[in-house]
Amino acid sequence: MFDFVAKHKRIIQVVLALTVIPFAFFGLEAYTRAMRGAGDDVARVEGVPITQREFAEELRQQQDRVRQIFGRGFDPATLDTPEARAALLESMVSQRLIAVEAARANLLVSDEGLREVIGGMPAFQRDGHFDAATYRTLLAAQGMSEAAFEARMRQDLALAALTGSIAETAIVSHAVAARLAALAEERREVQEALVPAQPLLAQVKPDASQLKAYYDAHAAEFRVPERVRAEYAVLSAEEIGKREAPSEAELKAAYEARAAEFRVEEQRRASHILLKSKEEAEKIAAEASKEPKRFAELAKKHSQDTGSAEKGGDLGFFGRGMMLKPFEDAVFRMKEGEIAGPVQTDFGFHVIQLTGIQPGKAKPFEEVRGALAAELAKQKGQKKFAEAAEAFSNTVYEQSDSLKPAAERFKLALQQSGWLTRAPSPAYGALNNAKLLAALFSPDAIQAKRNTDAVEVQPGVLVSARVIEHQPEVQRKLEEVWAQVEEKVRRAEAAKLAQKEGAAKLERLRKGEDAGLSWGAPKPVSRRDTQGLPAETLRGVFAADAAKLPAYVGADAGEKGYALYRVVRVLEPAAKTDQQRNADQLQAERAAGAEQFAGYVAALRARAKIDVNKANLEAK
Repeated sequence: MFDFVAKHKRIIQVVLALTVIPFAFFGLEAYTRAMRGAGDDVARVEGVPITQREFAEELRQQQDRVRQIFGRGFDPATLDTPEARAALLESMVSQRLIAVEAARANLLVSDEGLREVIGGMPAFQRDGHFDAATYRTLLAAQGMSEAAFEARMRQDLALAALTGSIAETAIVSHAVAARLAALAEERREVQEALVPAQPLLAQVKPDASQLKAYYDAHAAEFRVPERVRAEYAVLSAEEIGKREAPSEAELKAAYEARAAEFRVEEQRRASHILLKSKEEAEKIAAEASKEPKRFAELAKKHSQDTGSAEKGGDLGFFGRGMMLKPFEDAVFRMKEGEIAGPVQTDFGFHVIQLTGIQPGKAKPFEEVRGALAAELAKQKGQKKFAEAAEAFSNTVYEQSDSLKPAAERFKLALQQSGWLTRAPSPAYGALNNAKLLAALFSPDAIQAKRNTDAVEVQPGVLVSARVIEHQPEVQRKLEEVWAQVEEKVRRAEAAKLAQKEGAAKLERLRKGEDAGLSWGAPKPVSRRDTQGLPAETLRGVFAADAAKLPAYVGADAGEKGYALYRVVRVLEPAAKTDQQRNADQLQAERAAGAEQFAGYVAALRARAKIDVNKANLEAK
């Protein structure tokens, strides 16, 4: 545990920083300005509008956040369905209601408080201290002024104060927290058996009427959708940056300006033995001091930090700011090979052995040249992109009968796509964007053969396209897809036979009879670790009477057949440490706080006037 916290301290800090402000905010001034016309509104909350522009921006940011997690293969269409758009609007409505309440309560954040929060953000720091130049550079890269960012932060902090004052008042008893944790962690051992559909395919002989009925009921499956091929041009900050190689003078100036950043501070390597009591630690420290070579052996035998104990207590190399301060201070006072302790931290008492020292040094210019060049080129690319974006958009619009003028002006290669449908797909590359595809399938693009507007498909990337070939939707005839329809019907009917057979076997098992099944190896499942069991099946597993095992649960496995599960036994829970019980208590209180806050928002919604413009919500 201790070595994990030490090695991942920065990640933990970032996560904690993100959880401080749970809601995006759009500006308190929006809630006090005069009401405007509702033609462009997706919704109105207490008279305050959520415009199409604001909704589209929030949707884009949501897609960008998910794309950062899953990479460029992420399909934005998964977050642009009617259900997803409705869910996003629900979230934005809740945000607006909370913001209205914050404005009514006149919640304010002082200048001093704002400076403290911004100064403590790791992204704006150099060598552990706030750096104004870094602050300005990062904001500029995001296209945001200092005033705008600080206003948004001030408003976000006001919202955090309101949400925290409600959520943090939740109280959960130790007994309830322990029971909730026990339910979440309860484990039952199950075995699985499958009644497969595949062997039953031979029994299925569908006739022509069945195939015709399936074809008629599922006609959409056998349509060739409307599709286009397109020519397109991509203006990207990254590609512009590749053409903006920094000069030697620029590189050296950047290196000198950031000399402190390229300094590798002194690193120390230590091993430790974590113990619960000071007396025990003193005893182990004395023993280790007499025989330093046995330190690893003593760590494996006595240390409460299981993660490092297996490695003889070794924590690897670390610098200042990576360990808890009392521990760090002790290590950086020691001489190599020295044993010290006990040293007390929040985790307990440590016996420490210093096993290595790497002196601080500055990275030479040649070592960081490549990274500096790439970063400076990126900065130049972002700046040039910002300057070129409007001109690119104007060119493709004003000379809408061809992309060549824009391509020649901005030195872009004209590219051609394969066949595209309206539905986004990662295979479309730069054209994988719902808004851009919608533009390509508009009458303006198909009939008038005009360029689409320049669409920002992701931050720093603009794309304009034009249709070069169009094919309308075509319904394939039954005769053309006869074999495909027959295969689908046979699989569906075989699955029904397997489900019928499986249900019969389940009844026999519940009567105590042998169903002739081959059971898989037992595996432990819990509500947290489902081992892939469907939610309904999992509910059945944990609903089984623990006093009457084995118990049996069945589940439809689709085309695979019918799955049966045998609940073999209830596994005894592992003993818990005080630290784990405290974590359970904290988790229960957070859950209760979230529920309490949800109730507060529900109460706000119940008495608020909320109008949704469905047409604008669905407009893309």
